[in-house]
Amino acid sequence: MVAMKGDLRYMIVSILSASNSSSIYRLTDVLLYIISRLFCILSYNFNVFVILNVYSKLTMFCTTNSWPMDLLLKQGSLKQEVESFCYQIVSESNDQKVGILQSEDEQLQPSVSKKSGSELSRVKLMSGSSKMTTFSKKPKRRKYDESYLSFGFTYFGNRDAPHAQCVLCKKILSNSSLAPSKLRRHLETKHAAYKDKDISFFKQHLDAPENNKPPTPKIVNTDNESATEASYNVSYHIALSGEAHTIGELLIKPCAKDVVMRMFDEQYSKKIDAVQLSNSTVARRIKDLAADIEEELVCRLKICDGFSLQLDESADVSGLAVLLVFIRYRFNKSIEEDLLLCESLQSNATGEEIFSCINSFMQKHEIEWEKCVDVCSDASRAAYGKIAEAVTLIKCVAPETTSSHCLLYRHALAVKIMPTSLKNVLDQAVQIINYIKARPHQSRLLKILCEEMGAQHTALLLNTEVRWLSRGKVLVRLFELRRELLVFMDSAFRLSDCLTNSSWLLRLAYLADIFTKLNEVNLSMQGKNVTVFTVFDKMSSLLRKLEFWASSVEEENFDCFPTLSDFLTEINSTVDKDICSAIVQHLRGLRSTLLKYFPITNDSNAWVRNPFTVTVKPASLVARDYESLIDLTSDSQVKQNFSELSLTDFWSSLIREYPSIARRAIRVLLPFATMHLCETGFSYYAATKTKYRKRLDAAPHMRIRLSNITPNIKRICDKKTQKHCSH
Repeated sequence: MVAMKGDLRYMIVSILSASNSSSIYRLTDVLLYIISRLFCILSYNFNVFVILNVYSKLTMFCTTNSWPMDLLLKQGSLKQEVESFCYQIVSESNDQKVGILQSEDEQLQPSVSKKSGSELSRVKLMSGSSKMTTFSKKPKRRKYDESYLSFGFTYFGNRDAPHAQCVLCKKILSNSSLAPSKLRRHLETKHAAYKDKDISFFKQHLDAPENNKPPTPKIVNTDNESATEASYNVSYHIALSGEAHTIGELLIKPCAKDVVMRMFDEQYSKKIDAVQLSNSTVARRIKDLAADIEEELVCRLKICDGFSLQLDESADVSGLAVLLVFIRYRFNKSIEEDLLLCESLQSNATGEEIFSCINSFMQKHEIEWEKCVDVCSDASRAAYGKIAEAVTLIKCVAPETTSSHCLLYRHALAVKIMPTSLKNVLDQAVQIINYIKARPHQSRLLKILCEEMGAQHTALLLNTEVRWLSRGKVLVRLFELRRELLVFMDSAFRLSDCLTNSSWLLRLAYLADIFTKLNEVNLSMQGKNVTVFTVFDKMSSLLRKLEFWASSVEEENFDCFPTLSDFLTEINSTVDKDICSAIVQHLRGLRSTLLKYFPITNDSNAWVRNPFTVTVKPASLVARDYESLIDLTSDSQVKQNFSELSLTDFWSSLIREYPSIARRAIRVLLPFATMHLCETGFSYYAATKTKYRKRLDAAPHMRIRLSNITPNIKRICDKKTQKHCSH
């Protein structure tokens, strides 16, 4: 038997030594330790196949519990669990009496006596060590007695080898605690108020309905697993805030330790040190989170019916050309918007390079171009440039894809046209503002003056041609500070007389009002899940208002322009005919320009906006789809849902019941109406990648900040084979 064991040991060492693993020599001692334990457990009934079977199950046991093999010799608790597992498997394989191993730290010498050979064979020499290990008989298992209920304890688990469970606090004690003295000690120390209760009290408490439910097993993470999960959560919040990676170790961790120390004690505070928040660790965590979000997005796109794209390109602080691509698709019962791609173009930022970048992402993740419905950009059909070229190349691989021009760009182009008299006032107002804003000393003096005069504001706003909303805010602020500016302005400045000219101020008040109203329309067209129908409804309303405003001004009624109306009341004056003529000319010219950029057409997709008003078959529908639309509009429950849900959610909820007509409606709702997401994305990008972080790879941060998908941190942690406390 000894020879057989030696041959087996030699065979295992030979196999492990021949392996290419760099850590195999560390595992060799562990494996030999396990084999020696198995020899002791099996005693006389030595069977090589049983040992190998136990070893394979033991390996699976360690893998399932995420226990590194090289820790088995170092941690006594793990070693005991492994030994218990060995006993369990051996008892299943060989129904023989097994013993209990003593501690490895006890160095025992084999005693020479006149005992039988069967007793001497129980002493086994451990491999790689001169230590001896013995085992004794299996410990006695205590039985549960009904009288133990008088101490507030019932049994849990197997009746032959039960555990003790307190009926009051549900705490489960080991089998060795099934002794009256130990049960009484638990009752008197933990539940002193019930120590004199009769057994009927505990029986009534045990029979209560809420106590009849079987206890749910609770899986408790180890400290390393909890620290890793906490590290991912903190890294996720760092990415959402756009802060530097170093804030985790320099600010968040010290603050967390201080809070825990003050609220609890120093023992809990020391556990915060296990959370990995170094610069490099946070960067890796953010990449893992972004990869998980991207994986979830790709899975959604592979099962969706169609999607639309929105793309734009800009330069960052380091001079790189950055491409942002957003995607809109249907998922579950709603239409989602998410960041598809954030890439820096390393070489020439041409249309071909932009298309190649998007196409590579599609091919890498096996996303079908045929699902693309529309591409929205800031390039009109007649425009030339890299974005327009990229859109053309996308149409080549997806022939059924349409292209659309951002409606916000159209609105911004339309409102630029105005009469010469009003344009001069606007230019002069900008010059007055720049005269002060371009000189820091003048700005500080103006602030002091405004504070002394009790003005509502203390500074002017700078006009920016690129920011379309700045006109209204800039002109309103200038008009509100006209008195302070009149005191502050030097008479040598050539435009200082404008502030005393009532005609100039009347035109300025009108411009402040009209651009404020146009800004309100612009803002109402921004946001998420804005459809083409929403934008055209806003523009239709604006066209009607412009006609109404022009008619009111012709009748010398200025109630629709509050700033102008209040100023007329203040100076107790009327508006000159020339000013009225210029205002009417501007309003009617603005209406005609908007009609040019937003032409009124016979919309064949009006049935999507309100299917319950359709009485004649739309030209865009075939007979089968129109029959489905009739069934849909005849359903009273569907009609009630139409009044309660948004347009996109309404059609998404009908996919199962009316799949054909619902998919056609969603295809109409998928195209982006504006470039709002790209504009917002570049603002986040500029705030994240600043001049102090020029080398930052901002793509993972953008994936997290601009995505509606929440990463599954538990899934990410489960993929980690090792969870340690290194930084």
